[in-house]
Amino acid sequence: MTIEDRQPDSYRQQRRPIGYIDPFAINILHMRNPWAVAWWSAAFPGFGFILLGSYLKGFLFVIWELVINQKSHLNLAIYYSFTGRFDQAKTVLDLNWLLLYVPVYIFGIWLSYRATVDLNKLTILANREESSIIPVKINSWEIAALDKRVPWLAAVLSLLSPGIGQLYTHRVFTSFFLMLELIVVVYYANWLPALHYTMTGAFSQAKTILDPQWLLYFPSLIGFAIYDAYTHAVQYNRFFDEEQSRFLRKNYQSANLTLALKKILEDGNVHRRNL
Repeated sequence: MTIEDRQPDSYRQQRRPIGYIDPFAINILHMRNPWAVAWWSAAFPGFGFILLGSYLKGFLFVIWELVINQKSHLNLAIYYSFTGRFDQAKTVLDLNWLLLYVPVYIFGIWLSYRATVDLNKLTILANREESSIIPVKINSWEIAALDKRVPWLAAVLSLLSPGIGQLYTHRVFTSFFLMLELIVVVYYANWLPALHYTMTGAFSQAKTILDPQWLLYFPSLIGFAIYDAYTHAVQYNRFFDEEQSRFLRKNYQSANLTLALKKILEDGNVHRRNL
């Protein structure tokens, strides 16, 4: 019997919990690619931490990104650079804000990478200890349950409107924050009036009223919403299967049961030794 097997379940859950469910979020530990998390932190500061389930850091970095980016006119300078107008790009940049932007931006990428590596280590230890969570939580506000989700449906919902996919996977805080960010970006980018003019064939008017500074937030926002909803739906399904398997094994499987595959492997080893 290992050290982990001798520990009571209550101690395992307190020492290295594998996850937590409450009426507002489902937050679980699972293996992640540190480079993928770092990439999302580079695409939009804060998104890497939201992907990890570190919502407080993530929301703070997102707000910081919106404020500093707007003050430095960084997106507008990027837009001018992509269209070959480098002199205009230099003119619109505010160096006072830009030089404040760079160190925090790099720090956010490094911190999210480091946090992912540490959380992966905790995930390995929590799985070794077979830490578990209560799969259903009910209170007067909400009912939260760990169940199967359809990953592609979560991705499609996020494509239609960032935040809906997160609501489908029961991540209320992330859903509300992404929806709020979407409303702000859509309004200040004049996206809906431009869409109206585009559908009526007035392309020059649509191009005139669009604000590139706000418009360039869209690719990162929509891409992250799709990726985040899809990956969390996949991981919730995997964790649901593992939790159900662990429950059935501990409560219904006989301790004397020898699995067929294990027996076949043992018989094969004996046969090789005899040869």
